[in-house]
Amino acid sequence: MHRRMVLAGLGYAGLAGCASAPAIIATPTRPVFQPRGFAPLLTDPGRLSRITVCLRPFRAQGPRIEVEMVGDKRVVHNYGHGGSGWSLSWGSAAAARDLALEGDQRRVAVIGCGALGLTAALQILRVGAQVTIYAAERTPYTRSARATGVWSPDSRIAAESAVSADFPARWEAMARRSWVDHHAFVGLDGDPVKFIDQYNLREAPGSGGAVGPAPTPGRVGFVDYGDRLRGLTPRSRALTLEEHPFPVASASVFPQMTFNVAEYARQLTEAFLMEGGRIVQRAFNHPSELAELAEPVVVNCTGYGARALFGDESVIPVRGQIAWLPPQPELTYALWYRGIGMVPRADGIVVQANGRSPMVGYGVDDEMPDRAEAEQALAALAALYASA
Repeated sequence: MHRRMVLAGLGYAGLAGCASAPAIIATPTRPVFQPRGFAPLLTDPGRLSRITVCLRPFRAQGPRIEVEMVGDKRVVHNYGHGGSGWSLSWGSAAAARDLALEGDQRRVAVIGCGALGLTAALQILRVGAQVTIYAAERTPYTRSARATGVWSPDSRIAAESAVSADFPARWEAMARRSWVDHHAFVGLDGDPVKFIDQYNLREAPGSGGAVGPAPTPGRVGFVDYGDRLRGLTPRSRALTLEEHPFPVASASVFPQMTFNVAEYARQLTEAFLMEGGRIVQRAFNHPSELAELAEPVVVNCTGYGARALFGDESVIPVRGQIAWLPPQPELTYALWYRGIGMVPRADGIVVQANGRSPMVGYGVDDEMPDRAEAEQALAALAALYASA
């Protein structure tokens, strides 16, 4: 480089005894954003570590959050959240808490140790009540532990034809409250809640359909309330072909809230115990057994189990299967492709074939794993990385 340019770059306009040289002003340059790296998903079916099945508790009327007298016990029901249990947990827990504490009650039992039981117990405990959780299983063995682990507050939450006029507003209040409370766990050790980029990929028409089980015959008009949260959650952005490596016709991306369910449940359990709560292992086979509890108020957070325990035939199972791959720390993005969801979590990579309709799994109470379904989903995802 010319000596004068070097000196000018150091801030010298000229030297003593020499004629002044015009200052050279560097033109600001715009930052260059490098394309991100996309670690490939390892799709060899030999890597499958386990297959789990969850029965989501769908109620056409929406979650049951109401009071019922069972003998001399005041029972507050908090179940029937479909595929939205984790997503709505804090908001519905607040509603259940308010019902449980009516009349200035200060001793409360909570049945269930899943997402809804833990959050309800914490909400009640934190206003000064004595709380005991009674559960047949700790969280790692509940149906809540088999959830996909993404923010999905209106996933099979209700049927449009069956909800009350005030339900959309109540749902929105629960969703907004939960969204805020989940953020209290973002950035904590173990990443119980974090945001990752989800890429929604679309093939050209006619080039391949959704992958997954056949839907149950019939149609349920599941509600779609996404517009009620407009402006609350991050928006998606359409991508150019240069911004992603996938061989598809179009793609978009948005920051998806995800739950490391194992760590999230551990931290909730630890907080509940450290703040004075108790957990007692106990199974209930009939509502009459509630009379044996010392607490006058019982919050029922048994999820799909409420169908058998309380004879609630309005609870409809919706089967969902997850194929688990070992964790890949270098995999930092999620996918939605041909009806298949892929979510990398610290406890394993979730691969779920959802099929072409929300009726997939509706009314199916079979909890046996289907390996062929898992391998079909992995084969479809493998096509995204064939040229990598």
